[in-house]
Amino acid sequence: MTTTKDTLAARISKVLADRIIAGALEPGSRLGQDHIAEEFGASHVPVREAFRRLEAQGLVVSEPRRGVRVAGFSLDEVREVAEMRAALEALALRNAFPHMTKAILDQAEEANRAGDRARDVKAWEQANRSFHRIILTPCGMPRLLKAIDDLHTASARFLFSGWRAEWEAPTDRDHRAILDALRAGQSEIAASVLARHVQTIGQKKLK
Repeated sequence: MTTTKDTLAARISKVLADRIIAGALEPGSRLGQDHIAEEFGASHVPVREAFRRLEAQGLVVSEPRRGVRVAGFSLDEVREVAEMRAALEALALRNAFPHMTKAILDQAEEANRAGDRARDVKAWEQANRSFHRIILTPCGMPRLLKAIDDLHTASARFLFSGWRAEWEAPTDRDHRAILDALRAGQSEIAASVLARHVQTIGQKKLK
């Protein structure tokens, strides 16, 4: 049963995650429990729970006598997340394939078009994440999907750190190839393209 404290903790962690991902809270920044509790009109209990959720996502680190700070990241971590996403998303897609419908694929098609129309990196990332979530959710494996969602959050942070103010939405040919393979009933080709597609984020240099 979801309690009010659980709901508040989820809201606090979501707001803080958005700030960290967008770079408003930089690596090494200290997150003051008192300050955040005051901002959200909350007690320390949901704030501590929010910190635990952020730590599970790899967005903050808790250090003895130093409190909670925004986590940094290295190129090795970017590559690790890419490798993990490639393996887990391919697994999810293989399990989702038997439950794939035309309606689901049409929905994914629209998410892909939204990415093509994106005017900034944030809108593109949301459309990209939506595309992946739509084609993977039919796997019906909630723990796997939760792990993938956490990895997407990390990927978004890497992506945002690498882009400046100028932005031009890329045309995602891999998404098109994945959709074509799924519509043709070629699940292994779709999973292979998806894994390769996700691994490309680990090959980009941090700016």
